[in-house]
Amino acid sequence: MLPWWALALLVVLSAGALGLAWNTQQRLKRAELEIVKRQEDSGTQAAEARLLARQSESAARETAAKVALLEARVAETSLQRSQLEELIQSLSRSRDENVLSDVDAALRLALQQSAITGSAEPLLSALRQADERLARYQQPRMDRVRRAVLQDLDRVKAAGTVDVQSLAIRIDETVRAIDDLPLLAAIDRRGAQRDAASRTAGDRASDTGSSASSSGAAAPARAASAAGGPGPQWLDARLRSMLHQVWTEVRDLVRVTRVDEPEAALLAPEQAFFLRENLKLRLLNARLALLSRQFDTLQADLRDAQGSLDRYFDKGSRRVELAREQLRQVAQQARQVTVPRPDATLAALATAVAGR
Repeated sequence: MLPWWALALLVVLSAGALGLAWNTQQRLKRAELEIVKRQEDSGTQAAEARLLARQSESAARETAAKVALLEARVAETSLQRSQLEELIQSLSRSRDENVLSDVDAALRLALQQSAITGSAEPLLSALRQADERLARYQQPRMDRVRRAVLQDLDRVKAAGTVDVQSLAIRIDETVRAIDDLPLLAAIDRRGAQRDAASRTAGDRASDTGSSASSSGAAAPARAASAAGGPGPQWLDARLRSMLHQVWTEVRDLVRVTRVDEPEAALLAPEQAFFLRENLKLRLLNARLALLSRQFDTLQADLRDAQGSLDRYFDKGSRRVELAREQLRQVAQQARQVTVPRPDATLAALATAVAGR
């Protein structure tokens, strides 16, 4: 049998063991509760994680689909951009080719017009328009063409042109002056009026002198008549008056004029009208020939007109001399001008179209 202190110790140890076991059991319960709680939290978090994972997966799929769509759109945009660039380059090349073709066609048409009309104005106008049109584009491949255009433009300007407008104005002025030009066969009315006025003044002076002499000689005449006959002074004055009247009449009937062309003196007044009209028609034909650049016909008409002026009109008249000088200047200035071909421009256009 154990002593009491051993039993007490045993009881104390048992109580301690019981307390420790109860404490340990409480701790285990709390640990289990914590574990359960944590398991529940872990399950909730796992569920949330799975939900988030599914959402992330769906978002990733949507993002992948969007990325694929964007990649497709980027590829399509790149393709469209390359096609647009090719189209722009094609349009640029076609525009340049169209410009070059238009310039070439305009120059060839202007060259034909210049060959038909004999004037350099159509070619000059076409070259100026080509220069202005090429200057607006400012393309490097067109610089050579523009330099050739400027070179041909200087060559055509240096060739010279006929001022058709001023020459036509001179011919018109000569046509308007034809009616006032004096003919060799026509009587100079102003000279006749001056001669008539001088004769009238002379007649009046002679009448005054004869009346004075007759009045002065009246007393001797009366004395002579009283003596038995007329006086010699009265007879002398009367005879001079009669001779002056006869000379005046003869001078009116006869007019002495130097005529180098015999047919000019035989020209009737009716023919003078037709002569002037024929000369006007000749000058109008010359004007039409000038406007149509038919310089051979123009020179022939001007020669005929100058021959008519020299043959039938008074060369000593200032108006006739002025008309002859105008026709001579027109004949000198109206000449056939050889229009140079724009070969440099045409060659540059051919080179630019070929792409070299």
